[in-house]
Amino acid sequence: MTETPRTADAAAPGTFVIATAGHVDHGKSTLVGALTGMEPDRWAEEKKRGLTIDLGFAWTTLPSGRELAFVDVPGHEKFLANMLAGLGPAPIACFVIATDKGWQAQSSDHRDAINALGITHGLVVITRADLVPDSVETTKEQVSAQLRGTTLEAAPIVTVSATTGEGLPELISVLDEVTATAEPPSASGRVRLWIDRAFSIKGAGTVVTGTLTAGTLTTGDTVELRGDTIDRTVGVRGLQSRNSTTTEVVPQARVAVNLRDVPADNLHRGDALLTPEAWPIVDTIDVRRTMGEALDSGIHELMAHIGTAAVPARLRSFAADHARLTLDRPLPLQVSDRIVLRAPGSRNVFAGLLVLDVDPPELTRRGDGARRGQLLAERPSEGEILAEVARRGAVERNVLTRFGLQIPVDDSLPAEVEDMGGWLVHSPALTTWVEAAKSLVSRELTASPMAAGVPVKAVAEALRRTSGTGRRRSGETKDDASPNGKTPSTHPLPESTGTATRTLLGEIISRAGLEAVDGIVRPPGHVAGLGAAEAGIAEIEQRLAADPFAAPEADDLRELALGARELAVAEKAGRILRLGDGIIVSPRTPARAMRILAGLDQPFTTSQARQALGTTRRVVIPLLEHLDGRGWTRRLDTTHREVMR
Repeated sequence: MTETPRTADAAAPGTFVIATAGHVDHGKSTLVGALTGMEPDRWAEEKKRGLTIDLGFAWTTLPSGRELAFVDVPGHEKFLANMLAGLGPAPIACFVIATDKGWQAQSSDHRDAINALGITHGLVVITRADLVPDSVETTKEQVSAQLRGTTLEAAPIVTVSATTGEGLPELISVLDEVTATAEPPSASGRVRLWIDRAFSIKGAGTVVTGTLTAGTLTTGDTVELRGDTIDRTVGVRGLQSRNSTTTEVVPQARVAVNLRDVPADNLHRGDALLTPEAWPIVDTIDVRRTMGEALDSGIHELMAHIGTAAVPARLRSFAADHARLTLDRPLPLQVSDRIVLRAPGSRNVFAGLLVLDVDPPELTRRGDGARRGQLLAERPSEGEILAEVARRGAVERNVLTRFGLQIPVDDSLPAEVEDMGGWLVHSPALTTWVEAAKSLVSRELTASPMAAGVPVKAVAEALRRTSGTGRRRSGETKDDASPNGKTPSTHPLPESTGTATRTLLGEIISRAGLEAVDGIVRPPGHVAGLGAAEAGIAEIEQRLAADPFAAPEADDLRELALGARELAVAEKAGRILRLGDGIIVSPRTPARAMRILAGLDQPFTTSQARQALGTTRRVVIPLLEHLDGRGWTRRLDTTHREVMR
């Protein structure tokens, strides 16, 4: 559903983060200072040279009440990595061109970076209008031509002089308009705070800073800390935003996070604070080119810039527009993330990438790459639920949510996808599993008619195997990319734990017309048969009907081919009753014994019971113990019992 753009008048006040961009010495820091009254350059070397080297920060409040936080980035070509670290997490860009300088080399680099990052909200500021006023219109035309076809093509252009104040009121008004139409961030989303600084403060400990674009951070939270040299959970000791202490920070905002019990030396730019267990941490992704050089140009070793991270990466191209990117270290990524590629040592953007898959299949057979490229070319930019579910057969809903995919409500799911208790299941795979379960149980009970059924674990294990491949991790099969580009017909049942897995397996068993009772899968009403042992059990039943206390001897059982298994099945079927020491009687024998024992003088001895029942000591002792156990008789001493009234 398309959301109606908000207007400046209708939008509620909020906080917004804006990153500057533009060639070195075009007045970015001066402009930020004029808007905020703050000096964004933090280092003495920057102030000495009049050159921004690292990220600077400043903030202000617009007349509308909206709060702005500026990330001022360096414009010099030597500091392209620092520029990308500031621009990467920012949702809005302020592109700066000086009237007296015009469009220059790094103007193109910064434009390409904004375009590669897919930043669609922003504005263009032409500075130093007081120096060469006659060149303002020419500069506007130049800027419009250079931005044509980019994400900032329709961005408003404002002309200012930061030194005289000319145009600043109009700029403030345009900032209000741009922030009013920006997509509102999700305060309830998951946190991924890319760290751009880490330092220690005496008495407070370690502090990290970054741009919060989604989710909410609260003092006392436990967050996951992922980085080049660290992987642990850590507590949030305190928060600051706009240089003020607060207990909660919502997006969009610049935030300083005071962390518990973690040395600042262990943290680096490019590490991230995350909502625990909410992000896939991956080092292999499939991507689509959005701009720049073709991915099959022959260059393989590149530097990938994601958020504030800069990670060496290797590119395996499938075609000009699609490839697999293997990162030097794992990062928290999702579908639709934007990545900037550049060649190591280069001061230019090589290409912009869109992440299509954060859990791609293995490519092991000849031609897999070409087939994978074809499938990726058909995939929408926001990912495709049907493709993800069909490739795996079934996948937990929360797994796809972690991948960054938007799951539609049940009645909007693709026709071949079913929602089953937290699982999204591909109908053809479900049919395969149902038939496999039905066939397995039928085959096992035919081969072993005395079996009560097939253990649930055995059914699950059988469904997790694929022909000739053994067990593979969830989402992978031998034929992930079949020659005709279609989804393979066989899938292993995904391995997982918990209620969701039991629900999926239970649904398969039910649809197979089976039932699971006490951990055993069987046809409804199934009673284990005796097969070849039927004749022997029938013979025992006849003997016991004639003399209920004449339990067969061990030799009799062997002669009738009745072993422990056959006797257990017969007992479960209610055909016999096994007492201690291998004594076999009729299930009705205890009741018959009670009628006789109740006629004796109470209490009675074991010998008296044996004589009354007309049996042997071998039978009477386990029979009396059975009656004791049921509470029908009570043992008074070593030799006497009485019937319970």
